[in-house]
Amino acid sequence: MLATGAPLRAQIATPESAPAPAQSAPTPVAPPPSAPPSQPAPVTSAPVTSAPPVSAAPAAPQATTPAPAQTAVKKPKPKPKPAPPREAALSDDPTPALQPQTFFTTSKAADRYRQIVDRGGWPRVGVPLRPGAKGAAVSTLRRRLAAEDDSIVDTAKEKWDADLTAAVKRFQYRLGLKQTGVVAGATLRELDVPAETRFHQLESTAQRLTAFEFAFGPRYIVVNIPSTAVDAVEDDRVARRYAAIVGDPEHHSPELQAKVVAVNINPTWTVPVSIIKNEIAPKMLKDPTYLQRSHIRVLNAQREEVDPRSINWASERAAQYTLRQDSGADNSLGSIRISMPNSHSVYMHDTPSRNLFANDYRFLSHGCVRVQGVVDLAAWLLDGESGPQMSKDEINAKIASGEREEVRLTQHVPVAWVYMTGWASADGLVHFRDDVYHLDEVSGIAEQ
Repeated sequence: MLATGAPLRAQIATPESAPAPAQSAPTPVAPPPSAPPSQPAPVTSAPVTSAPPVSAAPAAPQATTPAPAQTAVKKPKPKPKPAPPREAALSDDPTPALQPQTFFTTSKAADRYRQIVDRGGWPRVGVPLRPGAKGAAVSTLRRRLAAEDDSIVDTAKEKWDADLTAAVKRFQYRLGLKQTGVVAGATLRELDVPAETRFHQLESTAQRLTAFEFAFGPRYIVVNIPSTAVDAVEDDRVARRYAAIVGDPEHHSPELQAKVVAVNINPTWTVPVSIIKNEIAPKMLKDPTYLQRSHIRVLNAQREEVDPRSINWASERAAQYTLRQDSGADNSLGSIRISMPNSHSVYMHDTPSRNLFANDYRFLSHGCVRVQGVVDLAAWLLDGESGPQMSKDEINAKIASGEREEVRLTQHVPVAWVYMTGWASADGLVHFRDDVYHLDEVSGIAEQ
């Protein structure tokens, strides 16, 4: 059964980073505070001066005219910028991103795209188009799509029809975009990526997979980092697929192979040394209450708790302490941690910042993978196939209790984190995602 929290739907006939990364919605610019209305200038009378005693009658006081009040000119409040439209879509392809034959199918696809490059590539569309469009640009779009899609026969036709809408949707499907049938935004950008770039993406992915000897089993998990997606695979079909948040361009999520050995419920978080040095120490110098407010304890080498105020956070010794965040709603790992021992000390986990899953651009972590719907993934791991059995309701009840528990699997589940910007599935369908870490560029430059 195919599900993403809700069931996935196969759309092979009509036709995850990551798709062209739409920038996350900018924080609305707060309008500057309106200037307070000007108060009327106070009316001041000229001082009354008495005539010298020589004069019989005193001089009459001179009346003064009040200064006119200044009218404040209110500046119009700037309208907040609208959030960019969401263009990415979590793929509902039931085929796993990584299969035993992915290296061979991707290598074969790279050969095909090399031939496209040798023939001169494909035309640039250059302008937004939508159903109902007519003219030479529509014919150009047909020729562009036909370079990858053999089902397009008449490339000279200059009128948009239902077949062209279907072809655009198939392209969007392969690129991890919403299937709108409209050529604009991310779809237009992806169409205009040169054929040579696509060839390098496929070739680079094949090169990375050459030495990747993964122990596929009847059940396994694959994270394709550029897709920002997690596949839970059962009998070579995607049983569940989840949106993910992966490492940012400065903190890459690594390519790795490991095995899931346990599910940690209500975990604590041990802060990595790099985060202590680069983030927490500077914050403590500015705000000595930061650790207390974040529910983070400081432990010495004997695992004894230390008062944070006794530590010189400007010194190198500060990073020698262990910082551990209590479990709870504010814990950086959220309510679930998927334990998968590896040399990079990374794992999959929940997050208290679940709103970030709504972004198209989800390269935001320090290297670990945050999983949307991680409780559902935990329930899949604990469905009895790998040993212990614990339902989703039971997991949620344990989370609500606040009690910590480690549920160990008797049958470990293989997990692979891969970096595939271009790949072909077993049916030959070719997929692309953005090279956010710029790993493909290295191999491309090396060949030129």
